[in-house]
Amino acid sequence: MRRGTRVFVLTGAGISAESGIRTFRDSGGLWEQHDIEDVATPEGFLRNPRLVWRFYSERRQQTVEVAPNPAHHALARLEGFLGDDLFLCTQNVDPLHERAGSRAAHHMHGELLRTRCSECDRPSFADEKAYLEGPPPCECGALLRPDVVWFGEMPKGMDRIGEAVSACDTFLTVGSSGSVYPAAGLVSHVRNFPSARTGQFARTIYIGLERPENAHSFDECRLGKAGELLPDLFLLEE
Repeated sequence: MRRGTRVFVLTGAGISAESGIRTFRDSGGLWEQHDIEDVATPEGFLRNPRLVWRFYSERRQQTVEVAPNPAHHALARLEGFLGDDLFLCTQNVDPLHERAGSRAAHHMHGELLRTRCSECDRPSFADEKAYLEGPPPCECGALLRPDVVWFGEMPKGMDRIGEAVSACDTFLTVGSSGSVYPAAGLVSHVRNFPSARTGQFARTIYIGLERPENAHSFDECRLGKAGELLPDLFLLEE
């Protein structure tokens, strides 16, 4: 891969699972003890904000115990090589990309270690506290909430994502099931529309343990651990 190549990378739960973070959809995942509607919807927060904060506080505590794996580090190195020509978009809310050295990861589903107000337009802020005993109040009087995107809410920065997808030369998905939209539909756009920048169709690659639901949209599906496959995927040429 040469400098100047535009690469769009989408990472999903599978890359974090290799670091020990349980996923929502696996048999041992976090959803087992709670209904999605109770802990990952605006309505659930209105019904029981204390339960929601306990759920996400436990996840915050879990991030202390995990570290980025070779796949995270490989993407950080790719960013160091390509600079702004890499758009790293993650469905994950954990901080593992940043801990590996990535400086510009776009968290389309928000960030676990940030908090925002449930009502006012106060900017979100970095926050690693665990609120196990109850929801914290905002200075406006409303309740603070985790700065994550819940079901029924719009992912963050879809305009930026759309621009990056439309201009990429290579589209890479790592560890995403291909079942959560709109993220799962990004590769279809790449397959159906040539790059707005070059007029050429981008190469599409998938890496993960299992074939995703949208496997038909990829030129290549490489099955295996991302931490083993990703470090050798690209030969970086000066």
